[in-house]
Amino acid sequence: MRIITSHLAVGTLWAGVAACGAVEAQQDAWRTDFSKHTVPLEEIVSGGPPKDGIPAIDDPRFVSTDDADRWLEAREPVVVIDLGSEVRAYPLQILIWHEIVNDVVGGTPVTVTYCPLCNTALAFDRRFDGDVLDFGTTGRLRHSDLVMYDRQTETWWQQATGEAIVGHYAGERLRFVPAPLVSWREFAAAHPDGRVLSRDTGYRRAYGRNPYVTYDEPTGGPLRRFFGARVDDRLPAMARVVALQGRGRPAAFAFSHLAEVRVVNDEFDDAPIAVLWAPETASAVDAGHLAEGRDVGASNVVRRTVGDRTLTFVAHEDGRFRDRQTGSIWNLLGHAVEGPLAGTRLSPVPHGNHFWFAWAVFQPNTRLVK
Repeated sequence: MRIITSHLAVGTLWAGVAACGAVEAQQDAWRTDFSKHTVPLEEIVSGGPPKDGIPAIDDPRFVSTDDADRWLEAREPVVVIDLGSEVRAYPLQILIWHEIVNDVVGGTPVTVTYCPLCNTALAFDRRFDGDVLDFGTTGRLRHSDLVMYDRQTETWWQQATGEAIVGHYAGERLRFVPAPLVSWREFAAAHPDGRVLSRDTGYRRAYGRNPYVTYDEPTGGPLRRFFGARVDDRLPAMARVVALQGRGRPAAFAFSHLAEVRVVNDEFDDAPIAVLWAPETASAVDAGHLAEGRDVGASNVVRRTVGDRTLTFVAHEDGRFRDRQTGSIWNLLGHAVEGPLAGTRLSPVPHGNHFWFAWAVFQPNTRLVK
């Protein structure tokens, strides 16, 4: 078993930014073509650990929901990937220590990622330019966000946007895969036969513990250690938002607003969508144990169309939703569980649950619903 570190588990963490210097100083450790870049290299700083110091999981193992229920608590957050005939959950109690899982789900090569400093849980299709890419951590950050690299060309990629920012593929983008972040209870109820990323990772770590204690405090104190840009003052820096980027103008929906209304019927990229929110999901970067984090809720985004019918959703009891057209009851994952449409599943829309600062710095022109 190998012992690993995280950004906040490194003893010199808070000194990392001041001491790191420019990227050019350590270029000899890379095959990356640093002459190609879409952002200023000086914006990319050390996060503390070296290249692959936070190791990706390349040979993920999975267990049943019954097995995982022995070590996952009801409110713990998990990333859900539902592709083809397979559905899998990736607990943040594991991702918080690894940040990247290279996997194949339903025949689709995917990389499942999580940046604790930005609360960005995002998944991408690893098929690119005729190859299947494998991703690792560079040990660097840009605007506090994870900078990944692919092992085939050692291009550096911005996790929050999926954009290649340095190297061979600079200027290209990965395709997002829907990856809602919900509670373990929500996943297990919807997918009792689903598979769950195992703690048997080949590395030794205190899975279930949070190395980023109080990181998401409302004042944003820890944030300032790695984030040097101006924070968009339309929301507090550490406010959570449902973040959407597509062909047109990006959009963000404040969790604080969603906690009041529970559902927003909207349009994005000319398609009717529903932004759903339910309580009872713990923050992964609050308490010493993830399961004890304060309740921040969870969200999902779905297309609100069934055939040629557009549905309008309202909040229902117990974190569920009801459509006005048929009276069917839906769960947070967009599955009709009661009523005339029972068994129907709405199409998911890729989105993230970013901290506001992490969304606004990359998408300053965003439309904000708050």
